[in-house]
Amino acid sequence: MNGSPRLFDRALLRTRAHRAAGSRNNNFLLQRAAEDLTERLQTVTRDFEHGLDLGTPGEALRRALAATDRVPRLIACEPLAALRDPALGPRVAVDEEVLPFADGAFDLVVSALALHWVNDLPGALIQIRRALRPDGLFLAVLAGGETLTELRQSLAAAEAEIEGGVSPRVAPFIEVRALGALLQRAGFALPVTDVDRVTVRYSGLGTLFRDLREMGATNALVERRRTPLRRETLARAAAIYAERFADPDGKLRATFDLLSISAWAPAESQQQPLRPGSARMRLADALGTKELPAGEKAGSRRED
Repeated sequence: MNGSPRLFDRALLRTRAHRAAGSRNNNFLLQRAAEDLTERLQTVTRDFEHGLDLGTPGEALRRALAATDRVPRLIACEPLAALRDPALGPRVAVDEEVLPFADGAFDLVVSALALHWVNDLPGALIQIRRALRPDGLFLAVLAGGETLTELRQSLAAAEAEIEGGVSPRVAPFIEVRALGALLQRAGFALPVTDVDRVTVRYSGLGTLFRDLREMGATNALVERRRTPLRRETLARAAAIYAERFADPDGKLRATFDLLSISAWAPAESQQQPLRPGSARMRLADALGTKELPAGEKAGSRRED
């Protein structure tokens, strides 16, 4: 993973996560992600003996999983593990980018709102797959898609207009199709990805910025500008945001796309796709239609 581009300042992320951990703010996105992960786990008709909670901030996911009694042993793994509630089980202080666990150590890995901050997502997914036993389950939620697209566009337009250039202000987010492809490349079986779009309305940019600070989700890009945003630029960004992304009542819309992952470590017992040409019935017969020669369109055949 040392050869991957370094997008995020991981030390800064840990500092901000530490500060956010003491906030009284209710992290509504984390709560939603925890509920989603728990509901999807409940649909799986089996229990998991050894689980790993990878990088999830706070205790929302751990508390939700503890209430299900589906994972009797769940280890928390994140840089701020020392801040966790010891009553919720063992914890290990490690970086999500370098997992110290043996291959096949877990039959379940869960992660909520953490993996979009890793510098090498393909490498992290490979490590997760290796840490799973055959037929082990990986469930995760991470920010992606059009997350904060309104803020990205408004800040970029304001900087270009006022300062004559644009600096990176909002992190890049992976698209759901690309995420599915990465899961396949990492060796997962039966991968499923989906998007839960959450639209939050704010009275102003200041309220949005406050939520991002209290979630530890402000700009941590390595290439970020070190000087504060100029007051004139910020005012123009607020005006552009209001012009382009405000509802009739004046509230500002902010998009958060939560990408969900469900994938399995390969196992011989899993259902395998049929080999090409092995079907016992033609598709036309199954649908009760007439099969036409290749290249011929329905209704275009001429009888002489």
